[in-house]
Amino acid sequence: MPTGQIEHANLTVTDPERSASLFERLLGWRERWRGPSKLGGNTIHVGDETTYLALYTNDTAKGGYRKGVPLNHVGLLVDDLDGAEAIVAEAGLEPFGHDDYEPGRRFYFFDWDGIEFEVVSYTGDAR
Repeated sequence: MPTGQIEHANLTVTDPERSASLFERLLGWRERWRGPSKLGGNTIHVGDETTYLALYTNDTAKGGYRKGVPLNHVGLLVDDLDGAEAIVAEAGLEPFGHDDYEPGRRFYFFDWDGIEFEVVSYTGDAR
């Protein structure tokens, strides 16, 4: 039986530089690649050795996604939830939906394009 993991998600954003900078700070990631897309526009890949976000834009990228259309949220795992929340707030984004239930603590935020992210920590750090 095959096993696997998510390798990447490709998100359309209005400003890939701004989004890449947030994920580099929030997750300790680095830029893996950047360049033109085969379909037009440009992409920045930001991540680690095995996982990344492809941040795509083109002349028609407008953002304005609605939750659940077509995706509910992207989950991000961190080892320091309070530090992650500070980075999100410093970026001018508003953390919300704080909760603590099995298997960990979490909060949510919408990026500049309306994409929802859940940030979760399983380390048991107390608030």
